[in-house]
Order: sequence, then C-alpha cells, then structure tokens
Amino acid sequence: MIDYFFAGYTKINIDSISKETKLPLHIFYPSDIPEKLEKLGPFQLDLAVDATPKNGNYPLVIFSHGSGSMPLLFRTLGQYLARNGFIIGMLEHPGNNRVDNSLVDTVDNLISRPTDLQTAIDWFWETSEFKSILISETVSLIGHSMGGYSALALAGGKPTPLPQEAADARPLILAKDPRVKSIILLAPATVWFREKGALSDIDIPILMYTAVLDTFTPKMPHAYIVMEGINNTKQIIYREVENAGHFSFMSVYPNELKSAALPPSQDPPGFNRQDFLDRLNPEIAEFLLKAI
Repeated sequence: MIDYFFAGYTKINIDSISKETKLPLHIFYPSDIPEKLEKLGPFQLDLAVDATPKNGNYPLVIFSHGSGSMPLLFRTLGQYLARNGFIIGMLEHPGNNRVDNSLVDTVDNLISRPTDLQTAIDWFWETSEFKSILISETVSLIGHSMGGYSALALAGGKPTPLPQEAADARPLILAKDPRVKSIILLAPATVWFREKGALSDIDIPILMYTAVLDTFTPKMPHAYIVMEGINNTKQIIYREVENAGHFSFMSVYPNELKSAALPPSQDPPGFNRQDFLDRLNPEIAEFLLKAI
C-alpha cells in the first residue's frame, strides 16, 4: 500500500467502566500536518504529535498487547495504519502491563481485558474528538499473545479460567460486542477457549498468524483451538511465519536497546524482523479494508 497521510499521534487517559482506574490510550490517526522525529518512551518515531486529525471517514482499530507488555512495542504498526487511513487506539491494560502486572493469572484479568477494549471503543464513538470522522458502528481488533484472548473474548468467545486462575473453573459470561467486524490475531494465546463451543458464536473474518519457533504460544494448541472452534472456517485466513519467534511481530528495537536479557528485542538466528514487518503491515491493512 501507499502512504496517503501523515501519522498523527496523541496519548490520553480515559476512565475505565469502574472509574477506579485510568486506561492509557495511544492513538495514531491520519493528519495533514507533517511528521517529525519524536521520542516515545525509549523509542523514536516520525509522528505529528497532537496534530489535528484530517477530515474524512476512517475505520477504527483497537489493539491489545500481550501479558506484561506495552502498546509502544507495536508503534510502527500504529504509524503505518494511520498513514494509510485508519484510526487505531492502542491501550495499556491496567494490572497486566510492563509496569503493573498484578492481575496476571487471575480471573479478574480475563474479565477486565475485553472490558478495557469495549471501554476504548465506547470512548471513541461517544466522547472523543474522533467520533465525527469514524465509520460508525464498525471496529476491528488486533491482539498479540494475550491480546488475542482479549479480541476473541470481546467478539463472542466464552473463556474458561485455567486451574491456576480459579479452583472451580467455569465458563465466564462476557458481553459480546456486535460492533466488532473483524479480528487479527498475532501469535495468539487461546487456551481459555479450549472447551467445546467456546468460539461458536464468532462468525466474522479472522486473520491469524503464528510463528514456527514460538515457544510461548505455539501453533499447537493455540492456533488449533481457533481453527477447530470457529464453525465457519472459511472466515479464517491463517499464516504460519517461518523461522519467526513470539516477539517477531513487534516493532524493531533500536540497536542500542537490543539485549539477550530483553526477549522482545530478540529473534531466532537469521530472521529479519524489519523485512517481515514490511510485508506484514500491508497485509494487515489490506485485510482490515476488506473486512469493513
């Protein structure tokens, strides 16, 4: 695809449903204000920070990061989609991020993650400055690792907690959001949908990638759970990425930050993450456009 816009960027904190905590939200969007190199935490990226959004009618995408992770590890995906006419909100899940991981391995986390996504969607359409330039009642979800769980849960999946999360594991009753029109799963974590019928209510296009050398969420069982649990398998496009690892879907780390002690900065020997992302990002954008 060809870049048509400059990538605007802003960060805000929105109220959670309980109002007891804030949801940090990184927003990438089309603008006609030229970009310049900006510092985002430990990273740098060409962006038009706090620029006025360009008038238009754009699809909304919500991104969910993995357990104990952060949204800016996918910053170049946000930049790419904004340049190509999408508005994407990348939220940081309270209690399951790199700074505060207090909800890991809890039922509360299984409930709050899809609720966070729904809160962000509601904010965009109800109170944000972007609501007038969004395609109404349509949203796509992208999730990496545990973010894949979040996307499937909000789209109608019925998760069952793992034994370490609940001694008496029963399926959770979560709200399905009918506004979700497509899902992209990147090395998804899906074992909470292992029970028969857990994904049977999902009937929307799904683009799913797994990494051949992924030791965290390997194809078996994670991708198989999706492929066997979705009734209409024609809705699934599946890609298996040769020689890739679990973190190969993330933006490339600056050389000065790469370290064997920092797994997200590492790939299997011989794997070129930048070359892969140069192919992946256009595939994601093409799928999202077809799913509108």
